[in-house]
Amino acid sequence: MTNETDYVPPDVWTWEPAQNGGRFANINRPIAGPTHEKALPVGKHPLQLYSLATPNGVKVTVMLEELLARGHRGAEYDAWLIRIDEGDQFSTGFVAANPNSKIPALVDHSGDKPRRVFESGAILLYLAEKFGEFLPADIETRTECLSWLFWQMGSAPYLGGGFGHFYAYAPTKIRYAIDRFAMEVKRQLDVLDRRLAESAYLAGDEYTIADMAVFPWYGGLAKGWLYGAAATFLDVASYANVQRWADAIAARPAVQRGRMVNRVFGEPETQLHERHDAGDFETRTQDKLVAQD
Repeated sequence: MTNETDYVPPDVWTWEPAQNGGRFANINRPIAGPTHEKALPVGKHPLQLYSLATPNGVKVTVMLEELLARGHRGAEYDAWLIRIDEGDQFSTGFVAANPNSKIPALVDHSGDKPRRVFESGAILLYLAEKFGEFLPADIETRTECLSWLFWQMGSAPYLGGGFGHFYAYAPTKIRYAIDRFAMEVKRQLDVLDRRLAESAYLAGDEYTIADMAVFPWYGGLAKGWLYGAAATFLDVASYANVQRWADAIAARPAVQRGRMVNRVFGEPETQLHERHDAGDFETRTQDKLVAQD
């Protein structure tokens, strides 16, 4: 492998799969589109979710569980597992639902024809407008909510694809890269901490889709759920307002359920690989399925 300090970029970059190491080397590629033919399954509910319990996936399952908790029966959904490490996101069916081949993807069958929605922030906004929940009506608070929603969409790549990749997944530890992204993530945590010193939630006193978007990433980091020892490395305990906010959201029953859906890691009782009915939380977690075998 070339010494990183000696690397000189060529005039034109070419893809060399053998040099693309790391945890996701088998699925990373510089082109879009499907790799294989496979239709997406469709269950009994109007809302069909195709996802995995990464932070981006958790945003949407939390939103759906929160809507159900508020009595919106139309928010019942089927959640199908997409194993991104096995390339499920490159099937023809998934690419039709999301041409960017990233989870989550939602297909709404409640209208005259199926409607696809992709990108987690767009899905949150779509569901908030469809059901009239978790998006403030007054223009000032709504604008604050949307500002923080889009802050997350722009900021989290520095946490995930930047810090998370080089700290936890890259085949070699590159101090410059880790230091660069650690500095930015700590700056972002400080942004959140200062905002949450002013208000209970990101948009103000009301829990909104902005909190649902930010929590799986930055709340998860604050609670030590992301990237191994990253919480210690980044001293996340020192951000007291972020910790208070994360604890409040993590205690919500709908959030606890949402974090279980499409989860394939952790304790078996926290894993609900697919969700097709509210009763699945009681009967189809991995610990119960294994016990039935």
